Formats: sequence, structure tokens, C-alpha cells
Amino acid sequence: MSERRAVTKAIATRYARSDRAAKKQVLNELCATTGWHRDHARKALRQALVLKPVRPRAPRPPLYGEPVIEALRFCWAVQGTPCGRLLAAALPDLVPRLRRFNELQIDDSTAAQLLRIAPATIDRRLKPDRAKLDPRGRSHTKPGTLLKDSIPMRTWAEWDDAVPGFVEIDLVGHEVATGASSVSRWISPTLQRAGPRPDRCGNKAQKWVFAAIKDATAAFPFPILGIDSDNGTEFINWELLAWCEQESLTFTRSRSGNKNDGAHVEQKNWHIVRQTVGYHRYDTAAELELLNLIWALQRLLTNHFGPQQKLLAKVRTGAKITKTYDAPATPYQRVLADTGTVSRDVKTRLRRENKPLSPAAIQRQIQALSADLLTLTTAKRAAKPQPTLRAKPNDSTNQPRRAS
Repeated sequence: MSERRAVTKAIATRYARSDRAAKKQVLNELCATTGWHRDHARKALRQALVLKPVRPRAPRPPLYGEPVIEALRFCWAVQGTPCGRLLAAALPDLVPRLRRFNELQIDDSTAAQLLRIAPATIDRRLKPDRAKLDPRGRSHTKPGTLLKDSIPMRTWAEWDDAVPGFVEIDLVGHEVATGASSVSRWISPTLQRAGPRPDRCGNKAQKWVFAAIKDATAAFPFPILGIDSDNGTEFINWELLAWCEQESLTFTRSRSGNKNDGAHVEQKNWHIVRQTVGYHRYDTAAELELLNLIWALQRLLTNHFGPQQKLLAKVRTGAKITKTYDAPATPYQRVLADTGTVSRDVKTRLRRENKPLSPAAIQRQIQALSADLLTLTTAKRAAKPQPTLRAKPNDSTNQPRRAS
């Protein structure tokens, strides 16, 4: 019927402007094409030129009421505002856990609806809330040239290692656009640390960065096999290279000016670091201590309750790129599912660590510490004396005006 209506609409104008003989020919063509009777064809041609008012279709009643959406907003905030696909993957474990700790007080019917909600519906219903989040900033680390010939480059296309142990590392500097580096952090796909120890001032010196790398890699549930970094001098140095050779680790670097070579860690820099503590300058011991407390809690939230998805395949067909991802899972679930790298003792320790954790309580502690951190940095900025402009003795503004 849609094809018949399209044909009728296409020839209706020609039929209306034709004489009697031409109209007869148009009717013959339309009847032969559609199989209609001539009377029906005449009626269809007349009606095709009549404008019909379009009545808006009555919207369907919402499937998920306000109690479900309120519970969804709470879960979304607890998880750190992820996308719908990752939040939907976290809900089967998150909702029963929050109800067990009396953080989410909903009935069984609301909980069942919350577990059925689709990722696209999550993104659509939370779109106004997501529009309010828009942090911005920039990075101020500088590339180094030392030892570049001794460390091979590795592009984004060569990251095809499927076994745990190959990680990317990067620094996130908390400084103003014209200031020197202050507190920096070494970050990996599954673990974050804010410096070697809270009692030391974190900066980009290779001594502190190397200590932070050794401290963080020792806490991994699996042995480290390879490290990939950018071209900053905090990584491209003799000390880190010698340690990698001593530990038989593969040490590679990205291409200069190609941040996509470290796409995994760059995504974590934004998703975890910047969305948690923002872009302020943190350069005091008190701020460093708060940062270490925040990352100790964020480690638990990210590794135990933050689903992540891995790219399995990418196929280019002309200008179209088709990507295939695996099912989202948390780092904790991926470690437990591993069969050859992680030992049974480590899995038992992680299960024992996971059982008493309440993601809502952890998120509240992170928000409270972040608020204290913001208070410190804003108070520090307000206490800083503002420069005043003083006129020189021979300045013309200091001389009395002459009468005209």
C-alpha cells in the first residue's frame, strides 16, 4: 500500500493539470500499475492532493515511574556517573548490595524494574542530569628526549595482549597553566596512587615517580609483564629502564604527539582522576594527604564496582568502522574469572575484601574528602595576597594636572 500511495502522489499533479484525453491515459497507467478499479483510482488521485492534518500520536505511558528513576539516579551517582551500558552491567550486583546495607530503600517491584531497565533508556532518562556535568581542563606535562632510541615505540594498534600484566602508565598534573608541576599521580588501568607516601610531596621528579611505580605494581593481583608510557622525562630515564631490564619487563613508549597510543590510560585519566578531583592546583602536604585518602577509596570503588568493557575487534568497511566489545565486567570480576595468572590465595583475599564493601558509603566518603580538598584549595587561593599597582615617582599619573 505504501508503494501504491507513493505512485499515486507522484502522478496526482500531472493528472490534475491534464485534459480529458491525458487523464484517461494516466488512469490506464495507474490501474495497470496498482490493479485498482478506475473509480477508486480517480478517488485516490483527488485525495492525494488534499492536505491532511497530522494529529500528534498520544505518547505511551512511561514504563518506569518516578520511584524507579529516583533509585536509578542514586545508583548512577554511587557508580560515579557512568554511561548507560556500564551502569546496566553494574545494577545486578549493585542493587541487592545497596538494599542489604539499607542504602536503597525500595520495594521488590521497584527493584525488579530497576534490574530490567535497558542501557538506552538509562541514557535517555538521565540525559538532563548528565548535562549538568561539564568539567574542563588541560595537561601541562612536557616530553623528554633522553633514551628515546633505547626504548621502542608501540602504537595503539599493537596493544593486542590478552593476558593480564601489560599496563599503560601516565601522570596527571594538578597545576595552573603557568605553574610548575605539583602533586602528580601514576595511574594504571586498574589501580591509582597519589604518590609514594602521603608524607612526601608528590612531583614529577623521577625519584618519586619510580617509587610510586614500584609501590603500585606491588599491589597488583597479577605479575607485571610490560609497561607502556608516554615520552615524558619522568618515565624516559635510566633508572626506570634499568629496573625494567632487571625485572625482565617489556618497556615501550608511545609516539610523540599521539595521545591515542595511550588511549586506555588517557581514558582513565578523564573518567577517574578528573571527574573525581577536577582541575584545581594541589601543592600542599595537606592536599596530598587528602588525595591519598581519596585514591585509597577510589581504588575500591573502581576495581570492585566499576564495570569496564574491552574492545574485541574493529573492522573497517570503506568509511564505516564496526567495533565489537565484550560484556562489561568489573576488574574484580575479571580477576576472579582468570584461570591461569591469578593465584587462588589472591582471589580469596579479594573475595574477603569485597564482601563488606558498601559502594554508597565509599562514594559518600569520597565526596566528603573531595569537598574538604576543594575547601583547602579555595581557602589557599583566597589567602594569597593580590598584587597592587603602585605609581612610579616620575609617573605622569602622580603629577598634578595643569589648568587648561
